[in-house]
Amino acid sequence: MAEEPSILVVGSINMDLLVRSPRTPQPGETILGNNFKTLPGGKGANQAVAVARMGGNCKMIACVGKDTFGEQLLENLKDEGVDCDAVTVTPFAPTGVAMIVVDSIGENTIIVAGGANSRVTPDDNIYPNEELFANSAVVLLQLELPLPTVLAAIKMARKHGCKVILDPAPAPRNIPEELCMVDIISPNVSEAEIITGMKASPEERPDKQIASELIARGAKVAVLKLGARGSLAVDCDGHFYTVPSYKVQVEDTTGAGDAFTGGLAAAIARGDGLHNAVKFANAAGALACTQIGAQSAIPTADEVKLLMEDQPT
Repeated sequence: MAEEPSILVVGSINMDLLVRSPRTPQPGETILGNNFKTLPGGKGANQAVAVARMGGNCKMIACVGKDTFGEQLLENLKDEGVDCDAVTVTPFAPTGVAMIVVDSIGENTIIVAGGANSRVTPDDNIYPNEELFANSAVVLLQLELPLPTVLAAIKMARKHGCKVILDPAPAPRNIPEELCMVDIISPNVSEAEIITGMKASPEERPDKQIASELIARGAKVAVLKLGARGSLAVDCDGHFYTVPSYKVQVEDTTGAGDAFTGGLAAAIARGDGLHNAVKFANAAGALACTQIGAQSAIPTADEVKLLMEDQPT
């Protein structure tokens, strides 16, 4: 008997090395920080945890190093209910790490050393796991893996009729045309600007122009994450959906975009329409800003629904 359809995350697993700082240092400057923490992260792993916490049946394709960080991260994912049978362990590269500085207003800067994530390849990880694609309703991707691997995953997902959601982060300046040809592309503002070469603004019209440009490049749906301004979605039929933000006390924006995308995938997989799915994702992203860290701040489906009831939009 075939497995129940699931959400397959093909993505990165990192250990986040996080420090709080009054502000981001200037080049050549040393400033004193505090509250150093090691926390599970990686855009792929963050989104997998978000899917699992929000009710999705989540499986993951990824790679970690044969080291302490790798052991800890795999154990954490399993504890969250993520199926890690297709996560490989390599002795040839360390587990990926992300160096994160969070300033006094919760904004962050991040540098990622990919390590074992670069070992996720089409031949080793995508083609041998075709059955996972065949049994998935949604395939969720980011760009912390090698681009040939992401492209192979898109083609495999398309072969098996999966909906493909791409979070194009970190965004390359010359994004391959095929990467935009997905069911849903969901960048934040800065990523959308890099991909399209256009400039967003607080006014509605430029945001719509950028979203429309993503549709012109092949996406069936574009969902722009606008931070405190909420989000904007447009489909290939030209229907626009503007979803306002939920008001929360911001502590740390690390992982908020991943909570948004994981929530979006979970809502799409269970059959929500685009507008309702984006509202659910907005609430998930907002709640993730209220706590420190990435995975540690991701809310559950019940918490998301409660916020949506408290602040109907």
